[in-house]
Amino acid sequence: MTSDDDSQVLRRFFSAEGRLLDMPTRHAKRRLVLDHVAQRFEPGRRYDWRTVDALLKEVYDDHAALRRYLVDDGFLSREGDVYWRSGGSVDF
Repeated sequence: MTSDDDSQVLRRFFSAEGRLLDMPTRHAKRRLVLDHVAQRFEPGRRYDWRTVDALLKEVYDDHAALRRYLVDDGFLSREGDVYWRSGGSVDF
């Protein structure tokens, strides 16, 4: 997908306020959406589960499912109750 395509997908799945409206079923679109959500997590920083849940609740009502998607697709890693960003794009 091109950058214009990416922007169009994000506009389709996020409200103007930044809330995720629906989780895409197509894998490529879902990964794009998850990458966008992963940008909320600072690389190299550790987060307890409560902080992760609070950040994800700002984005999507089913924050637990969103957390699972992020972990399953490699955007977040988890050890016990500690999470960290382990994937996604990084701006330089």
